Amino acid sequence: MEFNHIPVLLDECIDGLNIKPDGVYIDGTVGGAGHSKEIAKRLTTGRLIGIDRDPEAVSVARERLKGFNAEVIEANFSELDGIMKEKDIPKADGILLDLGVSSHQLDEAQRGFSYHSDAVLDMRMSKAGISAKDIVNTYSYESLANIIFEYGEEKFSRQIAHAIVKNREEKEIETTSELADIIRSAVPQKARREKNPCKKTFQAIRIAVNDELGHISAALDKAFDALSVGGRLCVISFHSLEDRLVKQRFKEFCRGCVCPPDFPVCVCGKTPRGALVNKKPIEPGAHELEKNKRSKSAKLRIIEKIKE
Repeated sequence: MEFNHIPVLLDECIDGLNIKPDGVYIDGTVGGAGHSKEIAKRLTTGRLIGIDRDPEAVSVARERLKGFNAEVIEANFSELDGIMKEKDIPKADGILLDLGVSSHQLDEAQRGFSYHSDAVLDMRMSKAGISAKDIVNTYSYESLANIIFEYGEEKFSRQIAHAIVKNREEKEIETTSELADIIRSAVPQKARREKNPCKKTFQAIRIAVNDELGHISAALDKAFDALSVGGRLCVISFHSLEDRLVKQRFKEFCRGCVCPPDFPVCVCGKTPRGALVNKKPIEPGAHELEKNKRSKSAKLRIIEKIKE
């Protein structure tokens, strides 16, 4: 199986994890094992657990990590706590989450993620459950409009939702090309000239299909709880919704006293559980952007656990 994957912000992630040769590390989005392999190379008596919901990624990662003290599990990273319990891992020294859709999923036309290729509407990372075709053809106008607006931040969400509902009354919308044509027809000509109008809607539907933000939210809490004191959590996001969620959750982990501001002294006794390793997100440099254009929107945030 051809599985092309260029790990984003690789050196920055490896540095950020502060890898100990005898430590326990978890790659919650193992993908093509680009990050995982570099982590595994640095381990001696340590252990690596790779997780991915995509069965194709799991198959490839298992092959690429042969010979290392590594195990790859087909699951969602939001199931991290259960996986650690099953594998008898009390705490991890570092966890990496590389969010969003993988290059392989975008490039494999039959997966139905991309508006650049004609394929059956699918977009399921796990290849199971509700598909993009189901959402597009069965969700109400209001639900579609809300999904496209909230998850795609698309200002023409209502026009696009209206066009989808109108077209599916005549014929079921089955392919990525059909959906892309409907989206283009629904937005003003000026918007079509400025950039591809399909990007935001396809992103929105993909997020809804895979409940990405729900799983990310759960995974962030579980990953931070799973860290040993001194352990680090590295998260790469690729769009504002993901990054905002990561930023807000890291802020909560670093928050101390929650007493009302008019209290003369602290009575809650709450102190920060985490400390930001980088105050601002780390972004790809010119050299990486030249090699991998898809890294352009990537942002890496790193937090260290300082107390239970």
